[in-house]
Amino acid sequence: MFGAAASPFRRRVLPVSAALVAAGVVLAGCSGSGDEGSSGSNSSKTSVNYALPPNTTPNWILPLSTAGHMNTNNISIANSLWPQLISYDGSTGSIAWNKESSLASEAVFADDAKSVTITLAERTWSDGTPVTSRDVEFWYNLVTVNKADWAPYTEGKAPDNFTGFETVDEQTFTITFDKAYNTEWMLANQLTKINPLPHHAWAKDSDDAETGDEDRDAAGAKKIWDYLISKAEDMDGYATDEIWKTVSGPYTISSFDSNGKVVLEANAKYDGAAAPAIKTVNLLPFTSSAAATNAVRSGQVDYGYISASDMDQEARFTQLGYEVQPWSGWSITYMPYNFNNPTMGKVFAQPYARQAIQRSIDQTSLSEVIWSGTASPLYGPVPQGQESDFISDEQKANPYPFDTTAAQKLLTDNGWEIGSDGIAVCADAGSAAGQCGEGVEAGTKFEMKVLAQSGSEVTDNMMAAIKSDLAKTGIGFTVESAPVNTVLSRTGQCEPSDSACDWQLSFFGTAGSWYFPAYPTGESLFASDGGSNFGSYDNAEVDELIDATTSSADPDAIKQYSAALAADLPVIWLPSPDYQVSVVKKGLTGFSQDSLANFHPATWSWS
Repeated sequence: MFGAAASPFRRRVLPVSAALVAAGVVLAGCSGSGDEGSSGSNSSKTSVNYALPPNTTPNWILPLSTAGHMNTNNISIANSLWPQLISYDGSTGSIAWNKESSLASEAVFADDAKSVTITLAERTWSDGTPVTSRDVEFWYNLVTVNKADWAPYTEGKAPDNFTGFETVDEQTFTITFDKAYNTEWMLANQLTKINPLPHHAWAKDSDDAETGDEDRDAAGAKKIWDYLISKAEDMDGYATDEIWKTVSGPYTISSFDSNGKVVLEANAKYDGAAAPAIKTVNLLPFTSSAAATNAVRSGQVDYGYISASDMDQEARFTQLGYEVQPWSGWSITYMPYNFNNPTMGKVFAQPYARQAIQRSIDQTSLSEVIWSGTASPLYGPVPQGQESDFISDEQKANPYPFDTTAAQKLLTDNGWEIGSDGIAVCADAGSAAGQCGEGVEAGTKFEMKVLAQSGSEVTDNMMAAIKSDLAKTGIGFTVESAPVNTVLSRTGQCEPSDSACDWQLSFFGTAGSWYFPAYPTGESLFASDGGSNFGSYDNAEVDELIDATTSSADPDAIKQYSAALAADLPVIWLPSPDYQVSVVKKGLTGFSQDSLANFHPATWSWS
């Protein structure tokens, strides 16, 4: 998923946003009531004031998302009320199945990897009714019939690849698939989409109707879906409507206003792994990073954010009683090439040219100086800011370390000469060894232009530093800035003859270009038919490797994919910035920052 700013193209989570640092003011009512978490001794605190990232106002709680409602905070709130069947998160320090926050206790795949049998934990809804297989089937029936209106839907993925649901008993069921899949991918990226829903309370098509089994009929499932969506569209009823009172999670909704302030109250009937220690969670909205930082400075929040440019003031925030905790995201950051650009596409198609460009990117200095240590170097398609079993040794090793002398030699060894203006020019056209390469005409100047998102001083400084280093290699680099939505609208797949194919490079990664689910495959980004393969990168061998990451049982398939794209450079790899730089009141403990960009108040506590 792109950063939230990339939402127009998002397939799964475009909640996380490159616009998370946009400007504005604190919304009215931000401090709210129940601010106990901001004063008194830690032992007496029972609430937390949590600053939502700027411009990410919650607007949905139903765990059946429709278009425009996939904001990460919506998902976190919904999961606090109706936990996922299988929940993957990073709140324990690494991305893994967190069984304590899941409704499933076990998942056993068949030997042929064409089905999975899942056992539910012994849990009850807040009204005392047991959570059963029927509640999972209810979700299955609704989503299967209404998939076109379900925001996480991608053709060919869940629920398309689910071909059957069989109830074994009240606590056990089996889901069959259309073919064998990589079980880790299926568990982490597909089964995590399932939220068991209270069939006994929700299986109806009006307030006055009796609940029943109409969801087992397509027409009935459509009516129930429409009813639930209509209820979810009434935000004023979130805190009062009886339909939202039946929950299985650690919290309920106490209040939810149109400005985005949400108050969660602990569910007194929660029977999960551990009752939440924080009784009241005040989720406070902000419309700018400046306003969010001011709330930290004034002590309004227990959990807030600062920008990377504020990192040189870390001591000041420490004196205010906070700990600064950069929040690393499960993401990658890059500039896609347009391989079909009529001017530079043939140059980009030459492996040596991409290698020369990558060797001109000083990721270490960009991370440490420009990003003030709040970004991590990236050398391939798998998130690299934290340890994982998915990244290859080849990607870790940085195949193309920064060296502008070596980068320039790659050009001069392949038919380019450095002109009087310092820019390389193709002097020996042709496709033989030592020549510029197929399709590159004599006299072509190695000059690139990038369309980069505006509004970020850090991004502007990074582009200036890249321009300076590329010049040392002999590569020209021109930067055009525009709002991120404009960048995305002008960065699309195209044919060389299209007027819209004039873009050469694109950057939309101030807060990370793409956020992954737990299993970081690249079918959308780098497969030749990928919907977010903006630059028309096409490599048949890579297509096979990507297919293996989702269908092969070989645990090394994703490492092979990681190694191949670290070597082939389908894009310019750039440092991946932290999702946010968080500041946390000293004494608020019990969690690690979830790199999937969700928050989990049930794990928090005051020491």
